[in-house]
Amino acid sequence: MTKAEKIAFTISTLQELYPEIPVPLDHKDPYTLLIAVLMSAQSTDVRVNKITPLLFAKADNPYDMIKLSVEEIREIIKPVGLSPMKAKGIHGLSHILIDKHNGQVPKELEYLEELPAVGHKTASVVVSQAFGIPAFPVDTHIHRLLYRWGFTNGKNVVQTEKDAKRLFPKEIWNDLHLQIIWYGREYSPARGWDMEKDIITKTIGRKTVLNDYYKNKKAR
Repeated sequence: MTKAEKIAFTISTLQELYPEIPVPLDHKDPYTLLIAVLMSAQSTDVRVNKITPLLFAKADNPYDMIKLSVEEIREIIKPVGLSPMKAKGIHGLSHILIDKHNGQVPKELEYLEELPAVGHKTASVVVSQAFGIPAFPVDTHIHRLLYRWGFTNGKNVVQTEKDAKRLFPKEIWNDLHLQIIWYGREYSPARGWDMEKDIITKTIGRKTVLNDYYKNKKAR
């Protein structure tokens, strides 16, 4: 298969498997999405979705959020981990949204990245999922899969994002990054990986990845 054929095969398989794409984090507007994505760093979406309703019952907008103290926020979000940093970030960014952006979440990546505790990936998720602006946020699933599929040699997520944007059509970025995440969770996880179920890697995977998989399987 040529590179172009591999890309076409990957896109069509993902579209077939995930014609309807659920957004992993529960939210109702750009602000609640921003807070949920910030909370998801080094935590699972399932855990975040259990905690955000408790937080949003008290404050689901920046004006109510700044009425809570950093300690109160931290107490609520403790189960998601890294709560001191996240609570400080949530409180701080809520102040900035009020002071600089009339309480609204900006659509521009550069303004989002200026907010405390908001990195490039969080900002990319928000512009993509809240505003429909093409972006390709790279999480650990996407980083792992694009390497397994031979679409990037990226040693880091910055390189992987560049390669993804170069290889895939811009108009499908927003759907595709979510489809890859769901595929990674269901068919191509980091642990407990069964190649027989992983049709994309089995068909187009990087030779060294396939060889290592079968070598390790034999050794077991």
